[in-house]
Amino acid sequence: MEKLIDKQRVVQHMNGRLLRNNVLKFLFFLATLFGLIVLVVLLYRILTQALGWLNMDFLNNFPSRRPENAGIKAGLVGSLWLMVIVAPVSLILGVGTAIYLEEYAKKNRFTDFIQTNISNLAGVPSIVFGLLGLTIFVRELNLGRSILAAGLTMSLLVLPVIVVAAQEAIRAVPNQLREASYGMGATKWQTIYRIVLPAAIPGILTGSILALSRAIGETAPLVVLGIPTFLAYLPRGILDTFTVMPMQIYNWTSRPQADFQHVAAAGIVVLLVVLIFMNSIAIFIRNKFQKRY
Repeated sequence: MEKLIDKQRVVQHMNGRLLRNNVLKFLFFLATLFGLIVLVVLLYRILTQALGWLNMDFLNNFPSRRPENAGIKAGLVGSLWLMVIVAPVSLILGVGTAIYLEEYAKKNRFTDFIQTNISNLAGVPSIVFGLLGLTIFVRELNLGRSILAAGLTMSLLVLPVIVVAAQEAIRAVPNQLREASYGMGATKWQTIYRIVLPAAIPGILTGSILALSRAIGETAPLVVLGIPTFLAYLPRGILDTFTVMPMQIYNWTSRPQADFQHVAAAGIVVLLVVLIFMNSIAIFIRNKFQKRY
């Protein structure tokens, strides 16, 4: 009987295979270690600079020309107002577009053309979206430098990322679940609402976390829109002028006084805390649905 496995040949190649495995394992470890080192250095640098400047006065004060009186209240409230527009608009439009493309649209050249353009939009520089928002929302729709204009501009910026992530999550739902739902007499919408979306939510939220984190930390589109860096009052509605934390941090880092570098570091710490809080909520929801499906 002919041998199916040549043990001598396997032994001869085993050392080379083990060596390649160990080399690749070491390279992957170096890649992970490099990212961690950069993160630790960044956090150490920011935290040591912010030490002594991060207190309740910093959170309650408005911007000032004196570093000791400068605060981030206007930027913090403005960033939260911005998310009130960006989160619902980008999630509803992004997930809705993904559902249509994956569940309803016919697979033809036109849908392939739309898909390709959405993927390309995800790589367009953010300043281009700023120019688009300036033309459409600020000038054509006459919304001015308001929260609504900036929120819609930032929604356009993160929309392609959410659409692509939601499409991948919906595509990963096994067809057997859909067929079982149809077999039980469910309609198309009932299958999407009760079967597909709950199973796809962990993937959708992962993409949305990254997209919203980018929106709250972006500066370039807001600079193009003309959002002020110095504002000593709070907005009362979505049509009011406002400022955000990245704009204030950008302004502080450009000041000649050395103490403003410490104020900027304190602002970065506040921005990181807000980001971690937002991501924690999304991760909690994602893990809840991951356990269920």
